[in-house]
Amino acid sequence: MSQRRTRTNRDNNPNRGVSALRRTGLKRRVEMSRQPLPQPVLDPKKRSKVTVDPDHPLWGFFREDKKALNTPEEADTFGRPWVVEELRNKSWEDLHSLWWVCCRERNILATQEYERKRLKAGYGAAENMERFRVVGQTQKAIKHALTERYYAFEEARRVAVTDREVNLDAEPGSQAYTPLYSDETMMEEEYPVKRSAASPESTA
Repeated sequence: MSQRRTRTNRDNNPNRGVSALRRTGLKRRVEMSRQPLPQPVLDPKKRSKVTVDPDHPLWGFFREDKKALNTPEEADTFGRPWVVEELRNKSWEDLHSLWWVCCRERNILATQEYERKRLKAGYGAAENMERFRVVGQTQKAIKHALTERYYAFEEARRVAVTDREVNLDAEPGSQAYTPLYSDETMMEEEYPVKRSAASPESTA
């Protein structure tokens, strides 16, 4: 009969690697590598220089000066939110750009808040929350202005369906509005000209 050989650890400890809390061991055998461990470079002159692209997208989480935190004076200096009355006169491109400016500002504020908690700076938390509120009010006003435009567009489309002068199925680039009456015809219908019964020849 063949005898089965039992595998033992190097120190003959059968409980080597067994967790004292979960009583579970390692799934595979752990061995020491013969490769030397990397040593830290303590001399700054021997360290390799890391070059960073100045246009890297992650710089969008910082201010233009690339500082992680603002000074107390800078943190307390900011403007008011945009209101709906001002945004009604803006174009689609302006509203789109302003929305992404607000998104970038929220990313910067979140980065500064994380760095403030990590460093335990002890200042700027109230100003940061106030800036969050201002940016949120601006984004809410943008949504309000776009919602008004959506309802105005839907109302205009509903009226255009029953308008004989508007062709909603027109091809792109073709004329979708064809007036049934010219300006002269409309003027004559609105202000008819009274003509005398006698002709110009008879009055001469």
